[in-house]
Amino acid sequence: MEFKDYYGILGVARTATDEDIRRAYRRLARKYHPDVSKEPDAEARMREVNEANAVLGDPERRAAYDRLGAGVATGEGFRAPPGWDTGFEFRDAGDAAGFSEFFESLFGGRARDVWHEYPERGEDHHAVIEVDLDDALHGATREVSLRGLAPDAQGRQQIRTRTLSVRIPAGVREGQRIRLAGQGLPGQGGAGNGDLYLEIRFKPHRLYRAEGRDLSLTLPVAPWEAALGASVQAPTPGGPVEVRVPPGSHNGSRLRLKGRGIPGNPPGDLYLVLEVILPPADSEAAKAAYRRMAQDLAFDPRRHLHG
Repeated sequence: MEFKDYYGILGVARTATDEDIRRAYRRLARKYHPDVSKEPDAEARMREVNEANAVLGDPERRAAYDRLGAGVATGEGFRAPPGWDTGFEFRDAGDAAGFSEFFESLFGGRARDVWHEYPERGEDHHAVIEVDLDDALHGATREVSLRGLAPDAQGRQQIRTRTLSVRIPAGVREGQRIRLAGQGLPGQGGAGNGDLYLEIRFKPHRLYRAEGRDLSLTLPVAPWEAALGASVQAPTPGGPVEVRVPPGSHNGSRLRLKGRGIPGNPPGDLYLVLEVILPPADSEAAKAAYRRMAQDLAFDPRRHLHG
């Protein structure tokens, strides 16, 4: 996927004012509008100009794009870094038909702001927030800061930050959305406010990795524990438990602890992925033990390569 330089498309600097962007858009629209332009690629260029204006002409999308674009190389092979859109509110309403894959990957269909003078419920907003996995396991109430639009004293739309108290329910999964009723855009003509939907992403956890309601944990074991079998202690979200490592286990073997993942109905499972750790040969005694193993075991780890 190609990174789109929207400032370059409109021919303005990153420090351009809102008026600079409006002026550049009007100039290019007059040049490339298919109804009047004689340029051979007018239709394609007009789509690019419209797309650039949909981003840079909207304070929310421009602020998010500026964060994303800082230090990003242009060209093919672009992938948005994880969490680039965390903490930004975007409008869900809109139509991005004909816009690029780059735009779709960042903003989806949220491309157009619509104003009606008759009573209409406010638009819903969508934002991504990162929470600790422990909050999903046990539940918590957290303060969340979001950036979005709000009118100033003169009625002009400005980027502002607001802080909301959000209840993270125990058992929420990554990708699920929490609805905050009435926290979207204000309604018009006496209609109610829209809602705010918060999409959950998990921050990296020092022990667990989440997939749906299931968790996985890398469990280190000694070579003799894997070869001979052993009872070892493993952490779980509910506290440490004793688990049996079967004889003949190897690197990557998985042990399943049913129902010890993220809570739910049914709850997820916890998978222990064994990692065989070799003791360091950092003493004469350790080196001697390795020499005895080499002599006594007649073990060839590369025998499968000999044809």
